[in-house]
Amino acid sequence: MFKENKRAIATDTLIGQGTIAEGKIVSEANLRIEGEYRGDIECKGDVIIGECGVARSNIMAQDVTLAGKLFGDIETKGRLIIAASGQLVGNVKAHSLIIQEGGMLNGSCHMELTSDNKHKPLSELESQAKQDSKNDRSKSRQAG
Repeated sequence: MFKENKRAIATDTLIGQGTIAEGKIVSEANLRIEGEYRGDIECKGDVIIGECGVARSNIMAQDVTLAGKLFGDIETKGRLIIAASGQLVGNVKAHSLIIQEGGMLNGSCHMELTSDNKHKPLSELESQAKQDSKNDRSKSRQAG
């Protein structure tokens, strides 16, 4: 009776500081790495590598935020953010890329428009980018 009402709820995964893990991760939920990890990552959610995090991985994920160190390639369906403390040695395939001042990318980058944007006129894409930029600035003012 109760089993019918239960849904599979994804739980975020954390590799904590002081932890060293190795293998392959396939996850439906978000993943945060604060320790060290070696191996490939396939994540339908977001991957965050914290300031203390070090990964030697190829990552496929929705969005990736890098504040630590990553040695490997990244493929995102969304956005890659390299924070001021982030360092990436590898190649990137992303729809959106943000590198904050101080962040490092040593490798190549290949960017593609999302399927929604492929058919939009250029003027519409430019106005959308300006709007997104204004929204990002207002969010950063709220956060800091």
